[in-house]
Amino acid sequence: MRKRQAKKRPLLPDPKFNDQLVTRFVNMMMWDGKKSVAFKIFYDAIAIVEEKKQDEEKSGLEIWKDALSNVMPHVEVRSRRVGGATFQIPMQIRPDRKVSTAMKWLISFARKRNEKSMAGKLSAEILAAAKEEGAAVKKRVDTHKMAEANKAFSHFRF
Repeated sequence: MRKRQAKKRPLLPDPKFNDQLVTRFVNMMMWDGKKSVAFKIFYDAIAIVEEKKQDEEKSGLEIWKDALSNVMPHVEVRSRRVGGATFQIPMQIRPDRKVSTAMKWLISFARKRNEKSMAGKLSAEILAAAKEEGAAVKKRVDTHKMAEANKAFSHFRF
C-alpha cells in the first residue's frame, strides 16, 4: 500500500452480553445500516439456541462461541504466480482474519438455509456448527483439505 495502514477502530461492546465479538458479528450481519434489526435477529437466534440446546451447563452465547471456533480455519490457500504458472500456496491465517472468515461463513451459510426467519436460520447454523456439522464446518474442512493437497508448493511462500 502507498499510504500507511489504517488504524483499528475500537468496537463498543453490545448492550446485552457486553461483548465486542458480538458487536463484530452483528456488524457483519447488518444490511443497509440497520443495526437494531441485526441485533434483534442475533438476540432472537441466541434465545432459540438456549431453548434447543442439549448441553445444560452452557449458555447460548457460549454455544455460539464454540460454533465460531469450530468454523475458524487455520490454513488457507493463496494464489501466487511463479514463472508463468499459478500455484495455490497454503499459508497460516492471522488470528483476526480467522475470526472474520468464520463469521462470514456462519452468516452466509445461515442465509442459504431453508427456515422461516433469519433468527431461525442463524440458530440452526449455530447449533449445527457447535456439533461440528453443517455447511460452515464443511467449508472449513474443505479449505483445510485444499491446503493439505497443495502442501507440496509451500516452499513458494512469500
